[in-house]
Amino acid sequence: MRTHTGEKPYACDICGYTYTCSSNLKKHFLTHTGEKPYACDACEYRTSYHDSLKKHMRTHTGEKPYACDICGSAYTTSGHLKTHFITHTGEKPYACDVCEYMCSRPASLQSHARTHTEEKTYACDICGSTYTASSSLKMHFLTHTGEKPYACDTCEYRTCSRDSLKKHMRTHTGEKPYVCNICGSGYTCSGHLKIHFRTHTGEKPYVCDICGSAYTCSSSLKKHLLTHMGQKPYAQGSNFG
Repeated sequence: MRTHTGEKPYACDICGYTYTCSSNLKKHFLTHTGEKPYACDACEYRTSYHDSLKKHMRTHTGEKPYACDICGSAYTTSGHLKTHFITHTGEKPYACDVCEYMCSRPASLQSHARTHTEEKTYACDICGSTYTASSSLKMHFLTHTGEKPYACDTCEYRTCSRDSLKKHMRTHTGEKPYVCNICGSGYTCSGHLKIHFRTHTGEKPYVCDICGSAYTCSSSLKKHLLTHMGQKPYAQGSNFG
């Protein structure tokens, strides 16, 4: 009945958390003592909770008991299924408190938040490049191994990034999903739209530190810098796009 009344008579005398039954309070208390009585018999994983051990064991067995009734995708926990289900509803409950960014996953919001703080906690141990998300580091690492697991099924193009393949496919389909809300020009990727938008705002963030000339994109600045080096920026074979 307490699930209906909301009554939680069992309170932790350390942090004040309350529970509907004594067994849940006992489990919670282990988070204060650091005790982890539940051990995996396949690896060194230990936990304070029996349910957590059950979830962990699925990483060894491959069991995915929670299936999406729309597309059939299966997951090891109900929480992962709930997160997946949002991709069908289009719901984006996680909102950035700095800009208008919204997403369906808390992990995506955490990664996005680092774009405001410039925190880059994931570092490449080969070249030292840092990233805001572990997935970005994984993609970067492929540039060192030379691996290109994503292949176009129309031509011979291969890439190390799923996003790059998506952008490339638009050269075949002609799709231009990024549209300027001022003049209606369409682009295959958000970066190109951002550069185009500067033609409306007049913004030129790329500045030559030799003569002060300013440009809307980095490739134009690179071409310009060649004029200071005595080279011809539009010579045959040069391509900074």
